[in-house]
Amino acid sequence: MRTMAFDIGDKRIGVAVSDLLGLTAQGLDTIQVRSINSSLDEMEQLIHDNEVTTVVVGYPKNMDGTIGPRAEKSIRYKEALEERLHVTVKLWDERLTTMSAQRTLLEADVSRSKRKKSRG
Repeated sequence: MRTMAFDIGDKRIGVAVSDLLGLTAQGLDTIQVRSINSSLDEMEQLIHDNEVTTVVVGYPKNMDGTIGPRAEKSIRYKEALEERLHVTVKLWDERLTTMSAQRTLLEADVSRSKRKKSRG
């Protein structure tokens, strides 16, 4: 049972996939956004190629819980993927995830230059 996650941006979509047990995930690919349809085609192919059973889309709500333009874009991608693939796509609240990841890296004593490098 593999899970694939998408982080929707204006220019790129980050892609991560879990191991077969669903215990760990690693970055898989980056999709260049040319149009929503071309992005969806690439997403669909990655889902098929990796035998994914669960799809997660990052949902960047504002800190006060309101929905901004980036979250609206995530909703559009979620709905389009569900329509194309006939699967349930989960939205994942991304609030504070960057801070949590940075804290974990600090606790693991990862240097500032390595942390910046990993963000691309």
